[in-house]
Amino acid sequence: MKSKTVIDVWVADLTFPGYMDRWMKWGEEFEAAHPEYRINITGQDFRTFPVEIAEAAAEGRVPAIAEYYFYMAQVARDSVKRDGSPLFTSLEKAIAGRTEILGEPVVIDDIIPALREYYTYGGDLLSMPSVGTTSLLYANTDLLRAAGVTELPQTWDEVEAVCKTIAAHEGGPSHAITWSNHGTFFQQAIASQGGLLADRDNGRSGQAEKVDLSSKEMLTWVKWWQRLHQDGHYLYTGKMPDWEGTLRAFADQEVAIRISSSNDVNYMVQTAKSRGFGIEAGIFPYNDHVPYGGNAVAGTSLWLADGLDEATQDGALAFLQFLHNPRNAADRHKANSFIPLTHASYDLLEEEGWFDEHPYHRVASEHVNRYPGRGNDGGANAKDGAPPSQGALFGDFAGAQDVMTHAMGDVLAHGADPDTRFAEATAEAQRLLDAYHADRAAAGPRSPDSLRVEYFRDAEPYSGADLENIVQLSR
Repeated sequence: MKSKTVIDVWVADLTFPGYMDRWMKWGEEFEAAHPEYRINITGQDFRTFPVEIAEAAAEGRVPAIAEYYFYMAQVARDSVKRDGSPLFTSLEKAIAGRTEILGEPVVIDDIIPALREYYTYGGDLLSMPSVGTTSLLYANTDLLRAAGVTELPQTWDEVEAVCKTIAAHEGGPSHAITWSNHGTFFQQAIASQGGLLADRDNGRSGQAEKVDLSSKEMLTWVKWWQRLHQDGHYLYTGKMPDWEGTLRAFADQEVAIRISSSNDVNYMVQTAKSRGFGIEAGIFPYNDHVPYGGNAVAGTSLWLADGLDEATQDGALAFLQFLHNPRNAADRHKANSFIPLTHASYDLLEEEGWFDEHPYHRVASEHVNRYPGRGNDGGANAKDGAPPSQGALFGDFAGAQDVMTHAMGDVLAHGADPDTRFAEATAEAQRLLDAYHADRAAAGPRSPDSLRVEYFRDAEPYSGADLENIVQLSR
C-alpha cells in the first residue's frame, strides 16, 4: 500500500471552547475526500507560536502550513531556514493561476477586499487569511432608549453627544462608554483618519525603518479619548487590555456602550439575553472631520512553507482551499463570529437566512466592505469600492502595542500630557524596531522580543476563554 503524504499543519489555538475540535473535524473531512493525504494538525499557544516555529526552523523541521497572528506578517516574511533561504513562499505564486487543486476550487480571488489587501504585499497575496475580525460598537438599547437615544452613534461627535445625553438622564449608568486599552483600537482610529504607524507606506512599500506614535492622527484619537474620560463618560478599568473587565461592566449595565472586537458578537448578544436587556451592534465610530481613510482588520493567516515537494505542496494548497470553501467559511463565522472570509460564504449565509435571524452578525461585514454613510455602495458583500485595509507591517509590533497602551494608561490614570507622553512612546517604540532589525539581520528574527505576540508588561496573560467567566455560550 502506498504511504500517505503527511501535511503538517500548525495552527494557533485561540482557546475558545470547541475551537480545536473544529480544526480536527476539517482535517478528517479532507482526508476522507483525499485518502492519499493525512492532515496532521497541531494546536499551539498563540502567544508563543512564533517561537515554536523559529525553533523548529533552526532544527530543520518546518510544518507545511503555519498560522501567524496578523501583525506577525513581517516576522513571517523575514523568517529564514538554516541555509538562509525564505521559510515561507507566496501563496499566490504557488497556486500559479490554477482554478482548482486536487479538485478543490481555488478561492483566493473571492476573498473579501479588506482581508486580501492586508495580506498582500507588492500585489502578491502572501498567505491565506484564516480568521478575520474588526472593531465594532455594542449598545444596551434599553439604557439608550431610557435616555431618549434612538440611534447608535457613528462618529466621534455623535458619541460625545450620546454620552452627554446619558449622563444627563437620572438613574442611568455610572459611565456611558468603555473599551479596552488595546492596540487594535488605536489601529482602527488611525486607519479611519488615513494615518500611518510607520514609514514606507506603513511598511508596505519597503521594510519599515521608522515608527511614529505621535502623529496628528494618533494624538487626535488620544485627546478625544482623554476628553471622554475627563468628562466622566469613559470608564477606564485601570488594566491592560482587560477585555473581561469591560465586558463585565457592560453585563452589569455600568455602561451603555462597549467598543470591542467583532469576535465578541456572540458573547455580547448572549450577555444581553442572559441579563435581560436589548442590544444593537454598530460600526466603530470615526472622526468625520477628516475624509474616511480605511479600516483595520485583525486575525490570523496561514503561511505555506517554501521548498515543499510537489505532492506535499499541492496537498497543502488544496487543504487551504477546502478550509475556505463556502460551507466551511460560513460555519466558522457562525461558531466564532469571525468575518465571512469570502463573498461566496457571505452569500451562503444570506441565502440560508442567517443574517435575517442574526442581524448583528451582518455589521462586521458591512463595516469592512463599504464606506460609512454611503448607503448605495454595494452593500455588505460589495466586490469593489471597499475602504482600504493596509495595516502597518513592522517588526516587534507587539512591543510597540505595549508601548502605546502604557502611554495611554499614563494619560488616563495619571494625567500625563498626550504630546509629551506619546513623543516618549515613539522613541521607545523606535528602539524596539531598531532591535528587531538587528536581530533579523543575523539569521532572521529569533529573539523572544522579535517573536512576541500580545505582550503587555505587568498584565496577566489572557485568552479567548476568559469571556466565558462572564457569559457562557450555548453550543
